[in-house]
Amino acid sequence: MDLVERLRAAGCVFAEDEAEVLVESARDAGELEDMVSRRVAGEPLEQVVGWAELAGHRVLVSPGVFVPRHRSELLAREAVARTDHGDVVLDLCCGVGALGLVVGREVPDAEVHAADVDPAAVACARRNLEPLGATVHEGDLFAALPDDLRGRLDVVVVNAPYVPTDEIALMPPEAREHEARIALDGGADGLALHRRIAAGCSEWLGPSGVLLIELSLRQAERSRATFEATGLTTSVVHDDDLDATVVIARRAGADRPN
Repeated sequence: MDLVERLRAAGCVFAEDEAEVLVESARDAGELEDMVSRRVAGEPLEQVVGWAELAGHRVLVSPGVFVPRHRSELLAREAVARTDHGDVVLDLCCGVGALGLVVGREVPDAEVHAADVDPAAVACARRNLEPLGATVHEGDLFAALPDDLRGRLDVVVVNAPYVPTDEIALMPPEAREHEARIALDGGADGLALHRRIAAGCSEWLGPSGVLLIELSLRQAERSRATFEATGLTTSVVHDDDLDATVVIARRAGADRPN
């Protein structure tokens, strides 16, 4: 059975494309066979080959960490559009640091920080971001940050877990079995982290600071109300092609685009 047939038999919908990526990534026949065996066993392709792509940028990925999704291209695009030269940017709940990497490459003189509570994700984020001059912090949400960032953040970009706990069982096995639960579980309604972020973000945002957070379209109005209750103004951006939704929250009267 050739490579494409093995992948297709294992349920890989885009078997031809995956075969090309595997062949490109393997250094020799032995490594290729090892990669194919891991993929056929259900491990995400990105963890197998060690990288994912987001918004045209290659991001290093380690086994067991959350794999950046293509839908997050909307979040990356909106964050880049709101980042000016010299801005202080935070990739919160950064995972492997994919969003911070995109912003750091697209706006190279931005001061990029990232934070996550998962040590494995932090280690991977450092591999991605430190070569860009970014700083990665380990800890729980804003508590991970040094105090000198308080009130200085111009752009906060967040892909916090937003899958309701009861719906994790419905996710594809490659996510349920190969990504850290902490990177998936958003609590009973998926918005537990959103509420905590909303409660803490105002003291960290600069005078014209903006926060962008990914979620599902059905969660947008509830999340939006949560941020507005803290005195922030909000808007919602949706992309049908990516099936992606972002809530944007900013200080009332801030001079950045909404």
